[in-house]
Amino acid sequence: MKIGVLVLNFGEPDEPTLEKIVPFLERIFLQNMDLEHMDDPEAGRRRARQLAEARAPGLIEEYEEIGGSPLNAQAHAQAQALVEEIRGRGWDANLYSAMQFTEPSIPSEVARAKADGVEKLIGLPVYPICGQSTNVAALDEAQRAVEALDWDVEFMGLTGWHSHPDYLDLRAEVIRVFAGEKGLDLTDPDTILYFSAHGTPLKYIQQGNRYDQYVDECCREVAERLGVGDRYAVGFQNHANRGVPWTQPDNEPRIEALTESRMVVDAISFMREQSETLAELDHELKEFSEDLGKEFHRVPVPHAHPGFVRFLADMVEAVMDAHEANDGNHPLVGRCRCRPVPGTWCMNGPREFPPSPFLPTSEA
Repeated sequence: MKIGVLVLNFGEPDEPTLEKIVPFLERIFLQNMDLEHMDDPEAGRRRARQLAEARAPGLIEEYEEIGGSPLNAQAHAQAQALVEEIRGRGWDANLYSAMQFTEPSIPSEVARAKADGVEKLIGLPVYPICGQSTNVAALDEAQRAVEALDWDVEFMGLTGWHSHPDYLDLRAEVIRVFAGEKGLDLTDPDTILYFSAHGTPLKYIQQGNRYDQYVDECCREVAERLGVGDRYAVGFQNHANRGVPWTQPDNEPRIEALTESRMVVDAISFMREQSETLAELDHELKEFSEDLGKEFHRVPVPHAHPGFVRFLADMVEAVMDAHEANDGNHPLVGRCRCRPVPGTWCMNGPREFPPSPFLPTSEA
């Protein structure tokens, strides 16, 4: 049985030029046009183009500042290491590394999998915390690509895996090692462990996605493993280009309210370095924090950690087992509620969560 592992990532342009940046941004804004309730496709395209052209100069400046984005190279290296691990476990597996917003595209990689004679295709979005515009949207696009080819293949996907103990242990260990190397004491009353999570529009939360609750759980569990108790803080990197409300609190007011003078910052919702870590955190947020008189120490994203590859291989096998059983009673994964489509599995669907601490009580 030949399986295909379709590793799904965001993608970033390989050159900081208007010719590359504007179409990239346009695709992002067009995917999320429902945020502005636009029913006319042509009007939606015009609006996406307008937003892309307005955002492009600032993003180009960020890419130039960091010397280009390493996201695609790191994502492809992760995917290659994953397929080698899976093959080492005895599976006849092919790798397909696709990007939501750059090349190679999801439809092109799905078409390549069909041409290769893949009999089971597993969509694996490599976003640590399940969101509507990332994990769910990437799997939706892969499903549409399969259907457009009229391909009779078993398609299954994994949306959420942030709560796996092995993954949480990995994130905690990376922070612990970093703090030790820098001579930082996470229990020092003047030091705070600070998690920066990518934000999401509140509309997606109100529609039923539990991204904010997943962020809360992931940060709490990592902090617990590090022995800091409730001495940690969480803020969001929000991109309010459209003027719609996003998850709160924003990083800047949250950091400004902190009494500690030393921050150990972890980009909890990322598994690759990219503009949102190297520019938004290492340049913009660092400068903001230091202007407040705070030390800023950012933990590198563990994109090349061998334990992460082994963990992802475990999750691929779990999806295969759950799909084969087809009874929803697998000990590790269950049917996804964020994407209630047959063949979609996650670690969150069967679980219950308390109300979100990031929303007003009426919206939790």
